[in-house]
Amino acid sequence: MERQWIERILQGDRSAFRNLYDEYFEYAVRTAVMVTKNREWAQDAVQETFLRAYRNIWQYDKSKPFKPWFYTILLRECYRVMEREKKVVPFGEQLDQIAVEPKLPDVSVDLYAALQSLDDLYRIPLILKYLHDYSEREIAEMLDVNVNTLKSRLLKGREKLKKGLGGEPYGTEA
Repeated sequence: MERQWIERILQGDRSAFRNLYDEYFEYAVRTAVMVTKNREWAQDAVQETFLRAYRNIWQYDKSKPFKPWFYTILLRECYRVMEREKKVVPFGEQLDQIAVEPKLPDVSVDLYAALQSLDDLYRIPLILKYLHDYSEREIAEMLDVNVNTLKSRLLKGREKLKKGLGGEPYGTEA
């Protein structure tokens, strides 16, 4: 369906872009909130992402999946917004700013908080891998890093996440 929308967008059909927007908006906002740790910044990043995607859709390589191309733009916009804001928000306030769905069990809330406490270097690859189901190759392309570097970040991120959840880091069990 995406390919049809993109073809129509390239022909000037704005309703096709609306379809693409409707399909990706919520998913993009959730990702941006997890990256920026701030709903307002996330909304700014998502808005700018859609504008950039629309303006640059002609650059999209139709032989490749659309989603990684879109999320590469989204990640860059998240970084740009965070750089622009240059605010340091205490961790407790970060959690207050993030709307956690009340239906989530306590374990999910703990996992979410532990994930949000990780540095971007580890948190973003984990989000893309385990919450958005991207392959390691796709994530490496999005983040412009070597696949082995990405694998190392995923491993260290999982270790830090385990430690943050009260488990021992790998290699320290008796």
